[in-house]
Amino acid sequence: MDYSIKGNDIIVSEPDFDLDETLDCGQAFRWKKIDSDYKITYQGRFLNDDLTVSQTDNGNFIFHNTSESDFLNKWVDYFDFNTNYSELKKAFSEDETLSKACSFAGGIRLLRQNSWECLISFIISQNNNIPRIKGIIDRLCDNYNSLFPEPQQLSQETPDSLSYLRSGFRAKYICDASQKVSSGETDLAAIAEMPIDQARTELKKIKGVGPKVAECVLLFGMYRTDAFPIDVWIKRVLAEYYPNGFPDFASQYAGIAQQYLFHYIRNISRSCE
Repeated sequence: MDYSIKGNDIIVSEPDFDLDETLDCGQAFRWKKIDSDYKITYQGRFLNDDLTVSQTDNGNFIFHNTSESDFLNKWVDYFDFNTNYSELKKAFSEDETLSKACSFAGGIRLLRQNSWECLISFIISQNNNIPRIKGIIDRLCDNYNSLFPEPQQLSQETPDSLSYLRSGFRAKYICDASQKVSSGETDLAAIAEMPIDQARTELKKIKGVGPKVAECVLLFGMYRTDAFPIDVWIKRVLAEYYPNGFPDFASQYAGIAQQYLFHYIRNISRSCE
C-alpha cells in the first residue's frame, strides 16, 4: 500500500482492493453506497467514527476528510492494508477452484471489525438478508443517537423494548448477548486469544449463537483467519469442489479463502439462473 496526502484527503494506491467487493459482500452492515462524482463511493462507520471513501476510475482510493493519524491508526488496520493479499492469492492459486475465485473477485479484503458490534450484527443476520440486516442495525443505532450501543446500554433492553427493531426472534438473543458481555460472563477479548475450538465453545454459550454465527464473529470480529463460516453457498462449494475436504495448505487463511469462494459461487450461480 502507498498513500499520499492531498488537502484533507488521503489518496491510497492498493491493487488488491475493491469497494463493492469488500463493503457489500455481507461481512459488515454499516456501509451505504452513495452517489458521487467518483466511480464508487461509500459512507459508513467503524467504532462510531464516520468515513466516506471513494474508488476512482484509475483504481486509486480517496479517504475523504481524514487525518493522516486516523488513517494510519484506524483505517489501515480496519481495511487490513498490512496484509499482502497478492501473496495470499498467489498461494491460493495452487488450487484450481480458488484460483478462479480469486480472479473473479480479487478485490475482496477482510475487514477487521469490532468484536462486540460483529457479535450483535451476526446474531441479527440469522435467516435474514443484507438489506433487512442493515435496516435493523440502522434502527438500533438511530435509537442511540446514531451510535452503536455499548453492551451496558443494550443490556438494559428487553425483547419488548426492542420491538422497534422489528427483529423478531432475534431480540431475545440480542438481550442475552448484551447481558452476558456486560456482566463479564462472556469476555470477548479473552475469547479472541483462546485456541479456536475453545473460542467456538465459549461463543456458543450465548443464546442464538450457533456454529455459523460463532465462525463469523471469530473471522470478522476477531481476525481469526482460520475460522470458516459455512452457509448454503459454502456447503455447495464444499460438496461440489472439495468432497475430500478443504485444502490443508489454505487452512491458516481459510476464512479469507472462504470470502473469495462465497462471492464466486454465489455470483456464477446467479448468472446461470
